Amino acid sequence: MSYENKILQMKKMLGKKSEKVEEKQTFQKPTKPSYCEKWQQAGLELVENDFGVLFKRVVHYPLNFKHGHYEISQFYEAIERWALLEDGHPYALDSNETLVFFDTETTGLKGVGTHIFLLGLLEAFDDEFVLTQYVLADPSNEAAMLFESKFWQRIMTIITYNGKSFDWPMLETRWTLNQQLIPKLRQQRQVDLLHSTKRLWKDDLERMKLTQVEERKLGFYRDGDIPGHLAPIIYFDAVKSGNAETLMKVLQHNEWDLLSLITLYVHSTNLLLDELGEESAATYTNIGKWYGDLKQKQVSARVLANVTEKFDVEETGLAHFFLAYEQKRGRDYLNAAQSFENALQGIPSRKQAQAYEQLAIIYEHQLKDVEKAYEYACKGQTVTKGINYVKQQHKQRQLNCWEKRMKRIENKIHFPGKRK
Repeated sequence: MSYENKILQMKKMLGKKSEKVEEKQTFQKPTKPSYCEKWQQAGLELVENDFGVLFKRVVHYPLNFKHGHYEISQFYEAIERWALLEDGHPYALDSNETLVFFDTETTGLKGVGTHIFLLGLLEAFDDEFVLTQYVLADPSNEAAMLFESKFWQRIMTIITYNGKSFDWPMLETRWTLNQQLIPKLRQQRQVDLLHSTKRLWKDDLERMKLTQVEERKLGFYRDGDIPGHLAPIIYFDAVKSGNAETLMKVLQHNEWDLLSLITLYVHSTNLLLDELGEESAATYTNIGKWYGDLKQKQVSARVLANVTEKFDVEETGLAHFFLAYEQKRGRDYLNAAQSFENALQGIPSRKQAQAYEQLAIIYEHQLKDVEKAYEYACKGQTVTKGINYVKQQHKQRQLNCWEKRMKRIENKIHFPGKRK
């Protein structure tokens, strides 16, 4: 027998052996950790199912419970306010949905070796809110914790903070690694409040960390909170030592995160639906732009117009800028031109160039004042020359567009009979 044939025969034998081994492999339920009693004494409940053990903590909140500026009952008032509107909004929730605020604590930020060691779910009921926290007993009992969460069984609307980018993908990864044991994970509707926070407070908040939003907007200040980056170290220490007292502070951190999601939703809803209040011009300008992006033009124009009327002129450059676009889309060209003009002193140079371009377009094509159009084109070209572009060819392309526009307008000035 040739050497090649021997190798092939050995591979076949190895294949048959591995198949037999796979056939014999069956799930063996992990043993209970030795520290179960200590963790129970710290305030956790031991739960056992077909896939192992986990720990659980449950807290009930009455509707008059106050977190920061708000009672949590105001969450239902926010939902009712959205229900009264005819136009839909991605932020709106339905009281008929199963609404669950969701947050995780993990042993790292990425990688297959990263585990979720805490699943926090805060569910809204008619007469109370109920927090349920599922704690990983140890990595060998991961399937038990995932199964107990009921994400395979229930249809929910998940409300998170950066959950679409982190918490839910992490849950999907851990679920996939346990898919031979537990039922398939259900896909859920998600509302990520980080996205709306960025929409509302861009140019107003330096950082979008939830703790900063709490202090600046929600009136909640954490006393004795542990930094989030220490959570994995604390968990591993609790598993190693069996002492869960410090681990309970991680659960408190997770609890505050979830309660703040309720009040963040209330506060953000009020901002989106009320007339101008105590927030900055930048925030209300962001709201007006958001409605514009949602094609709710009338609402957008109304919000932006309110900003231009009620705030000082040095704060309203962007409001005038976005309002001008709404006015132009509505064919209100005179007011659009005035709004672009008003915006010029309070917007960055790139938007100034855009404003000058729009002014040149309006005066050339709609208002038929080519001399004025040429004046704005010259100013736009000058501003463009002073802008630092990352790529020089992009800047040259913009300058070429200005040159082409100016030549066309010059022809209309010098040869008025050929104007189109």
